[in-house]
Amino acid sequence: MSPARGDAPRAGSPDAPPPAALLVRHAETEWSLAGRHTGRTDIPLTDAGREEARRLAPRLAHTGFGLVLVSPSRRARETCELCGLGADARIDEDLLEWDYGDYEGLTRPEIHERSPGWVLWRDGCPGGELPEQVGARADRVIATLTGAPGPAAVFSHGHMLRVLGARWISLAAGEGGRLALSTGALCTLGHEHATPVISRWNDTGSDHGRL
Repeated sequence: MSPARGDAPRAGSPDAPPPAALLVRHAETEWSLAGRHTGRTDIPLTDAGREEARRLAPRLAHTGFGLVLVSPSRRARETCELCGLGADARIDEDLLEWDYGDYEGLTRPEIHERSPGWVLWRDGCPGGELPEQVGARADRVIATLTGAPGPAAVFSHGHMLRVLGARWISLAAGEGGRLALSTGALCTLGHEHATPVISRWNDTGSDHGRL
C-alpha cells in the first residue's frame, strides 16, 4: 500500500534538487474518444490522435531531456515517436495504465450498471488494481525521475499520470481523481525551494513554452 500524504518519496532536497519532469498523456484513441476504460488493451492512435501528437513536437523541441520514459503500450510509444523523442525513449513497465481488470473496455455508465456507486479512485477494479497498487508504481517512477541527469519527459496514460501527479506532491494515489487530464495534454512537475510542486497541469494549448 502506498503511503498517505507526506510520506511519498521526496523528489528533491535543498542541496541537490532533481530535474523537472514533463508529463505527456498519449493522444486520442478510439476508446479514449468513446470513454471506454483502456488499461492493457493495446490499441493505436486515431488519425486525429496522430495529428494531435505531431502538434506537440515543437513544444518539446527546445528542451534537452536527460531522460525519456515511455509506457510499453502502443498509444504511448506512438505519441512519443511523433513528438520526436522515440529514439531516446526507455520503456518503463511502471508507466502502464491502470489495470482495469473486469472493467476493461467498459464505459463508466456500463460499470455502474454492474456496480452502482463505484468510484475508481476509491474502489479500484475487480481483477485489476487498487489505487494503492498504482500509487506504488508511481512512487517507483518518481524514484527514477529523482536520479535523472536532466529534465525528464514521461509518456503515459490518463489515470496513471494523474496518480503520478498526486504522488509527486505527497498526496494519496486516490487524490489523482481531482486532477483532470485530457489526451495530448502536457503537465510539468517541478520544485519550489526544493518542495515538489505541480507547475503546470492539463495544458492543451498551442504555445511553444519550455519546461
